[in-house]
Amino acid sequence: MISYILRRLIYMVILLVALSVVTFALIELPPGDYATTFVEQLRQRGVILDDAQIEELRYRFGLGRPFYVKYYNWFSNFVQGDMGESFQYNVAVNRLIGERIGLTIALSLTTLFLAYGLAIPIGVYSAVRQYSIGDYIFTVLGFIGLATPNFLLALILMFLTYKFFGWSVGGLFSPEYLLAPWSWAKVVDLLKHLPVPILVVGTAGTAELIRIMRSTLLDELGKQYVVTARVKGLKEGRLRIKYPIRMAINPLVSTVGYLLPAIISGETLVAIVLSLPTIGPLLLAALLAQDQFLAGSVIMILGALGIVGTLVSDILLVVVDPRIRFEAGEA
Repeated sequence: MISYILRRLIYMVILLVALSVVTFALIELPPGDYATTFVEQLRQRGVILDDAQIEELRYRFGLGRPFYVKYYNWFSNFVQGDMGESFQYNVAVNRLIGERIGLTIALSLTTLFLAYGLAIPIGVYSAVRQYSIGDYIFTVLGFIGLATPNFLLALILMFLTYKFFGWSVGGLFSPEYLLAPWSWAKVVDLLKHLPVPILVVGTAGTAELIRIMRSTLLDELGKQYVVTARVKGLKEGRLRIKYPIRMAINPLVSTVGYLLPAIISGETLVAIVLSLPTIGPLLLAALLAQDQFLAGSVIMILGALGIVGTLVSDILLVVVDPRIRFEAGEA
């Protein structure tokens, strides 16, 4: 078990280095750079720069260096905790991400726990009560959740809550708490604003997990070992919990690796619609402005979350399933 975890940690470090190369290459891939974007913005305001001024601008931003030099400087500083300076905002990337990462992780983890907390019991109910009225209702709701874009659901909820209750669900804070220091009143205000974003962001993920749990459990309930256990007189409730449900949870545990970064990156449009101060809109603005240090750092963090999430899901699978534990110990 310990050797398995150590091997996975080594693989994780290798993947993070490879991810950093791919991330920086993708950021450099589009034609032009931040200087090009900045000059175009100035031109739209009526300010025209000559070639010498543009070259001076590129030199000041450090954009004229070879790819490997820029990558080495960025990655070596990134490893030491210095993510560079944002060209667009003219402040440290650490500060920009630090202002938003806490709320982003809080929203994502809450959504993740809610998705699993709803998906597992509903999926079990739908599988055990197959073709019942409840199963049909949850199936229809699941398909609606998968088919409805999150940003459209956000717009619908904003309209309904304002029309019938007079509430404004945009943002995570009321105007009076937006710039206020943290206090118990601000935490309470945050909790009041969380339900709508959690509902909107978690709808598609929860619906997908319900379908996975239902189909996997139905497959397990039809296997021979379940029939044999019934014949031996094992009570139905204990039988389901001890064997089929434990096996059916495995695919859900394996989804942790991609679901967490998917929630964070997938809430971008929702965050824009609901005016949420999260990472998604910051990444979009950085990509549009070709702010390479900011965009690269955010993408690295999302990629690292995916790699770490995969490690966590693999370890959880080893803990949950004795067969995987045996294979991990033997490998």
